[in-house]
Amino acid sequence: MNPPPADDALWDGGWYRFARRLDSPNFGPRPAQARVDLVVVHSISLPPGQYGGDEVQALFTNTLDWTAHPYFGQIEGLQVSSHFYVRRDGQLWQFVSCDDRAWHAGASSWRGRGNCNDDSVGIELEGLEGDAFEPAQYEALAALCAALAQRYPVRHVAGHEHVAPGRKQDPGPGFDWPRLQRSLGWPAASFP
Repeated sequence: MNPPPADDALWDGGWYRFARRLDSPNFGPRPAQARVDLVVVHSISLPPGQYGGDEVQALFTNTLDWTAHPYFGQIEGLQVSSHFYVRRDGQLWQFVSCDDRAWHAGASSWRGRGNCNDDSVGIELEGLEGDAFEPAQYEALAALCAALAQRYPVRHVAGHEHVAPGRKQDPGPGFDWPRLQRSLGWPAASFP
């Protein structure tokens, strides 16, 4: 992996200083040739459509009580994590250093490269695929994308639905891509 620039006020290694840190065991090293140039936007809520609990944090740290809700039996044993999680109120959590590969995209491909986990940062938004997201989430997401682009050669943002079409549908039609583009001021070619 190309070494990132020296740390600054925004970063402590691959950890964003403005996120609440909660370490996940669900990560691995990036391949030596990795070039972190993609942000993958996801959506998640546990149980689906319910917001405000700590179930997502528990899932990403392998501490979810699989018996606490009938839906959890469908995902029992799943070992996943994104780098970041943005709550409905804009609160930001980080689970994996951006210098490492989080387990968020699964089988995926974008712009001719497979295994998007190698070259991307995964950001989960608290929400249900297809539903709308909150202004505070867009603000936190845009600030985070801008900070990532200062540290890594990020040039593209895509949804999980774009890197794993047919398999994933998040964040879905409720996500406002033009709003994110306007907030960042990046060229249209950077977005799906």
